[in-house]
Amino acid sequence: MDSRDERGAAAPLHGADRVLIAYALKLTRAPREICESDVGAMRAAGFSEAEIFEAAFVTAYFNYTNRVAEGLGVEPEG
Repeated sequence: MDSRDERGAAAPLHGADRVLIAYALKLTRAPREICESDVGAMRAAGFSEAEIFEAAFVTAYFNYTNRVAEGLGVEPEG
């Protein structure tokens, strides 16, 4: 798994970063498929219960706001 920088170049992810991004992507793309093993992977990567909650909350929040904006036809500023 990789992330793209501002130029679009791939930046490799490792360890806890990789687990966090995999969790956020799964929660975004297939939320009904999130299960205890996904949360367990976050714990195993060293995330606390509060950090796991924050990851879920922030991911869900941005998914929500993006869908509302898209649903209303809001164009990004800039």
